[in-house]
Amino acid sequence: MGTKDELLLQHEIEIMAGILESKAQYRKIVKAGIAKWVKDFQDGRIEIKTVDDLKKLIEIDIELQKDDI
Repeated sequence: MGTKDELLLQHEIEIMAGILESKAQYRKIVKAGIAKWVKDFQDGRIEIKTVDDLKKLIEIDIELQKDDI
């Protein structure tokens, strides 16, 4: 059986893996939202005055990518 330090490190690794997996899933959702917004805009269902939703999606995507750099 491992020492307390080894167990703590293993626990921290598992937590980080969970966080990274969640971030990857969130990015997929955000990217799908951006693609849907762009398609709706191209199809004329969104007017240029409503770009705030796209801006929010892009900002979320950037935030999720910050740790990847």
